[in-house]
Amino acid sequence: MRLDEYLDPGLVLPTLKSTTKSEVLREMTGAIAVRHPHLDADLALSVLLDREGLGTTGIGDGVAIPHGKLPALSSIIVLVGRSLHGVDFESLDFKPCNIFFLVLAPEQMTGIHLRILAHISRLIKDDSFRKDFFEAADSDALYRLLQSY
Repeated sequence: MRLDEYLDPGLVLPTLKSTTKSEVLREMTGAIAVRHPHLDADLALSVLLDREGLGTTGIGDGVAIPHGKLPALSSIIVLVGRSLHGVDFESLDFKPCNIFFLVLAPEQMTGIHLRILAHISRLIKDDSFRKDFFEAADSDALYRLLQSY
């Protein structure tokens, strides 16, 4: 599996500006809605916040993988974001999150959705990937990095 099969270069955000969990989720769903005008950004945000209510997707080591399923979605959408200052995402290790992988999937695509989440989990455990992720100069460099893994 390659993550870039599901990643739009326009959804690689090297400098998230938001400073809270809900603001980051709103910023990311807003960016998705710009690229996918058919998407209901408010519904996507609500689904993500509901999922966060079940337990944080801040998995530790500065990484959060917010995800959810939308009934009207026809394909998987992945957004990658980076916060240079870090965001309190109520992470399992209580540290701020800098790396965000947001995954939205159609309700009927559970298998692929889970494979993408597993792939992201493996990817972020790679120290060289994480180092290169933080050192990438802009969205193009981040996208090229994601293509190489």
